[in-house]
Amino acid sequence: MNSYDSGTPAKGGPQFLVIQLARFGDLVQTGRLIASLQAEGQVHLLVDRSLAGLASLVYPGVTVHGLAAHGVHGPGILGLAHTDLEGLAGLEFHRVYNLNFSGQNFALAGMFPARSVRGYRQEAGQRLVDSWPSLVMRWTRSRAETGLNLVDVWGLYAEQPLSPRSVNPPATPRGGGLGVVMAGQNARRSLPAQVLAPLVQAAYGRVGRGPVTLLGAGGERRAAKELTALLPASLRGQVRDLVGRTGWTELFDAVGGLDLVLTPDTGTMHLAARLGVPVLAFFLSSAWCHETGPYGEGHLVLQATTDCAPCLETAPCPHDIVCRRVFSDPALLRYVSGRTTGEPPRGCAVMASGFDSLGLTFSAVAGRDAGAGRRRTFRAMAAACAGVAAQEAGLMDESWMLERDWMLPQTLRGRAHE
Repeated sequence: MNSYDSGTPAKGGPQFLVIQLARFGDLVQTGRLIASLQAEGQVHLLVDRSLAGLASLVYPGVTVHGLAAHGVHGPGILGLAHTDLEGLAGLEFHRVYNLNFSGQNFALAGMFPARSVRGYRQEAGQRLVDSWPSLVMRWTRSRAETGLNLVDVWGLYAEQPLSPRSVNPPATPRGGGLGVVMAGQNARRSLPAQVLAPLVQAAYGRVGRGPVTLLGAGGERRAAKELTALLPASLRGQVRDLVGRTGWTELFDAVGGLDLVLTPDTGTMHLAARLGVPVLAFFLSSAWCHETGPYGEGHLVLQATTDCAPCLETAPCPHDIVCRRVFSDPALLRYVSGRTTGEPPRGCAVMASGFDSLGLTFSAVAGRDAGAGRRRTFRAMAAACAGVAAQEAGLMDESWMLERDWMLPQTLRGRAHE
């Protein structure tokens, strides 16, 4: 099964390098940038070597290079890096898109002329950050009102960004039943088995057919067994437990055949959206659908909307993860099952994916999104900054743009240093 064909890669033309050394989900969320560059020339992609196989599946036509970026320590890493980078050393790139803020990324930027690097670069021993990522980091200080999807953050680096609607296919059930992703990287953004089990039962009622395929890493096998034991007997017989049993190809094929994926904010969620498989995600704690929700049309997110959301996941929760409680509410379970179109409980909004000229949006189809008005104003300002089609503007918050942002000929794509 192939990922969405958003355009035929250009033959010949300039060569581009995208350096994406983050994890599974971030790799898949680089799709708009990569597709935009493929329309102009040849694309090379540098990823952690553990993700090279997945990158080749997700981005056909892209030349993938692997680097020992994670899980390798000690003096031997220098020799590995030298070997891994040999394939890039003799190539000349029109542009290098360096997407991650890390010491390793800054060091890699030094391999290329500074004028060709976008994002994070190094010049004369000094670490420099382009205006666009600097703005994005500033906007995250008021996350509840300024959400900008990560696919678009990276996609808008391109000189000619691809239309957001053409990045991933619209969501369409594939006939393979319900997929359940056991947990995300951060435990606070996931649900324990006793909370997840009723949600799985409700989601199965929404799908109404096929097996229940459990997906996740090997460390979640115990949780998968606990979840299975908590399901009704009639549903336990439908369980297909693939937790810890899939390589990238098997995961790609399993996800691509499902009717619906029930998941927290995970890499598998982004893979489902990339393949056009409907997603029903639950977002709580630090997960915020406006930033990292499933990209494409036809997806839903159950977004916890407590006053403290979204929080900082690295800080202890002073509220005993109160945002988790809403997912056990009978009113929400009835909504998930499709038995009612009534309002979800207080503290949760059902958010549907869509698009504007800037990129992916989420709008409340049930429940209340208190920041919707301010977010529209922010997106109009961000669209003007990005140089995309104008949107209706309102009164801009002075914290979003500072005087120095307008004083120099800085641009979205970092061309001021040329």
